[in-house]
Order: sequence, then structure tokens, then C-alpha cells
Amino acid sequence: MILKRYILKEHIAPFFISLLVVTFVLLIDRIIDLLNLIIEKQLPIGIVLKVFSYSLPYMLALSIPMAILVATILAFGRMSVDREVIAIKSSGINVYRCLTLLIIAAMLLTGLMVYFNHWFLPNTNHKLKNLMLKIAYYKPMTIIEAGEFNNLMEYTVWCGENNDQQLKQVLIYDRSQSRYPRTIYAESGHVSQMDGGSALKIVLNNGVMHLRDEYESGKFQSSSFDEYVVNIRDLEGNFDPFESGFRSDREMTYPQIKESIKERIDEIQKLKLEIIELENRLKGAGLSSFMQYGSEESSRIYSMLNIAKTRIEELEDITRSLKVEFHKKFALSFAIIIFIMIGVPLGLMTRTSGIGMAFSVSSVIFLIYYVALNMGEQLADRGHINPFISMWLSNFVFFIIACFLIWGSIREKKLFDMQILIWKIKNRKRGKTEVPDEVIY
Repeated sequence: MILKRYILKEHIAPFFISLLVVTFVLLIDRIIDLLNLIIEKQLPIGIVLKVFSYSLPYMLALSIPMAILVATILAFGRMSVDREVIAIKSSGINVYRCLTLLIIAAMLLTGLMVYFNHWFLPNTNHKLKNLMLKIAYYKPMTIIEAGEFNNLMEYTVWCGENNDQQLKQVLIYDRSQSRYPRTIYAESGHVSQMDGGSALKIVLNNGVMHLRDEYESGKFQSSSFDEYVVNIRDLEGNFDPFESGFRSDREMTYPQIKESIKERIDEIQKLKLEIIELENRLKGAGLSSFMQYGSEESSRIYSMLNIAKTRIEELEDITRSLKVEFHKKFALSFAIIIFIMIGVPLGLMTRTSGIGMAFSVSSVIFLIYYVALNMGEQLADRGHINPFISMWLSNFVFFIIACFLIWGSIREKKLFDMQILIWKIKNRKRGKTEVPDEVIY
């Protein structure tokens, strides 16, 4: 029991150090994006801290498994270099029998990560998305990029110049009132917020408006104005980020994603029954589902059939994405146990106590794992692989690799010995080739 507690204790400090380093590295990319926002929007420190705090859970979902791998390689590598492993083995004790507490801790952390990934992380992702929406409208004049077409709800806005005080040469396509967009041109204008950020008001000066007649397409109406106001409402900038608003698959908690999958599967089944009924009606009219001619009733049935089939394809794509996200969160959580299984033999077989080496090996392993996971996600989203297989295949493969590494370490195999490698590099110019016993053992 003393050895079991000692091995678990040896992982604590390396884990937290690795977690800080890995999380900081992942945050660097986010920091660069935020710097652009801070400069452009002149955000107050409170909002900046909120963005960082809402971004952190996503980083932790990736950095915790990697930190576990680094800590395990580092802990067992140091024990191997300091001859502690030799002392344990010489006492007739199998090192792997001393991992009980470490495995229990890994299982508890895995359970915690399942909760984290399925409940806590989706809510913070949802809050982050809504906060970024609010930030987008924080400085209204910065929303309109000069020289670009900016889509705002049912309006497309273009301007030749934006000096943060005034828009010049403003062009707006308004699709809010008819199927033909109104074209509005103004010499100048400015943007302001309304309703706590849920609406924008664009005041235009000295312009002209062109409107195509909805009933007679060949007719146009044109009118000039000194001042014209465009109100863009329902921007969803003023709601409780926890309780309302659309949620993507990455923002859904476990119950929400399960319910969403069930609803779509039920709808697919209903549509399939509807298709069977429509095809039977077409056959009764003497037509096949691939023919577009016949009576007016047959044409209508054919159109309904196409709509149902298109809707099924759309629902199947959404369902696959939901299932992929569901299994991905579980797979990432259970990767902790897999990485411990890999880290123990790697630490014993590489004999390195350097944090740089541990990070290098861990980074390569985690990069391969994460690339394989993302490739599986893309293939599953396209319908080439079953969502369960695509997300769990990396875990299965790495589990097999871990078993081979454990088998090799039990038989005293070595991938490479860092102590010997460093000695050879240092003594290469001296022409020494025989490695001293104190380095080997």
C-alpha cells in the first residue's frame, strides 16, 4: 500500500504542472484572436475575462488527457532513472501490481470528465457563443466592414468607408418586406444600438431607394430621401445565455443531445411511412416515383415525395453529427485510462526524467490520437463510417498499442534509453564507444 500511495503521489505535481503548460499553449491561439477583438472593439476587462473563462473548459477537455499522459511518462521515467523501479523489482514486486490507486484515480477522473464533457462544457460553450454574439454588436460601427458585404438578418450592408464615426457610400439590400429586395443607396450614415443590443438602427442621409414591383416585375419605383432609418431587430443579443437560444451539437448537454437524436429518428420514421404512402398513391395513378408527368394530383404527390426524401437526408446528416458529438465526449473521457496504460510502459522503457522529453513524446502521441479522432469525425459526418466506430476506433487502436508496450516493458524491452543516448552525444567527439555501467544500469 505504501508503494501504491507513493506512485500516485508522484503523479500529482507533474500532472498540475503539465496541465498548466498544456492549457497555456492551447490558449495562445485564443489570445491572438482576442487581441484583435480587444483592439477593434475596445472591450472592457470584465468582458475579456469572461471570454477567457468561457474558453477555458474547452481547453481543459483536451489538456487534461494530455497532462495525464505527460505526468505518467514523467513519473515512471524519473523512477526508472533513479533506479527506484530496479529496487521495486529486486524486492520481488511487480510494478504493475502497484498501480491500483493510480487506476482508481484515473477511473474517478474519467467519471468526472464524462460529467464535465456532457453537462458543464456544453453550457459554457453556449454561454461563450452568446457572449461572442453580444461582443459582435458591442461597438455597432465596427460591425460594418468597409468594402465587404455584411449580412445582418434580412439585410446586406456595404459601405465604401467606415471611420468609426460615419459610414460613407452606403448600399443596403433590404429583403424584409417583399421577395424582391429593396435597394437603398445613401451618401452617409451611422449605426447605433437599441434594446440592449438586440436591435440596430442605421440612420441614412441623402440617398435614394429603388423598389421592384412585386406583382409587375417590369416596373420599378424610385424615391429620394434626406434621412431614412433602417431598424434591424431580433439579433438575439439580450437573452439569458444559459436558458435560451439555439444550441448546436457542441452546446447540448447529455439529456438534450439524447432527446434531439430521438426526435429526429422519430421524424425520419414518420417520413418513411409517408413516402411509402405517397409511392403507393403514385402506383395507383399508374406512375413511378421517378416520373414527373401525369395529372395535377400526380405532380403534387411527386413534389411531396421529393420534399420528404430531401428532409430525410437532412435529418440523417443532423442525426449523424449529434451521434458523433455524443460518442466523442465519451471517447475523450475514457482516453485518460488509455493514456495511463500507454504512459506507464513508455516511462519505464525510455528511462527519461526530463520534462522536455516527456512533453515531446506525449505531444506526438496526442497529436496522432487527435488527428485520428478528427478524421473519424469528418468521415462519420459524411456517412462513410458509423459514428460509434469513428469515435472509439482511436481508443481501441491505442489500447492495443498500450497492451504491446506493457508486454514489452514486462520483458525488460527498451524503446530507447535517454541516458545512453545523451552519453553518446556528449562523448561522440572524444571517440568513446563503450558506455559505462553506471549509465546503463
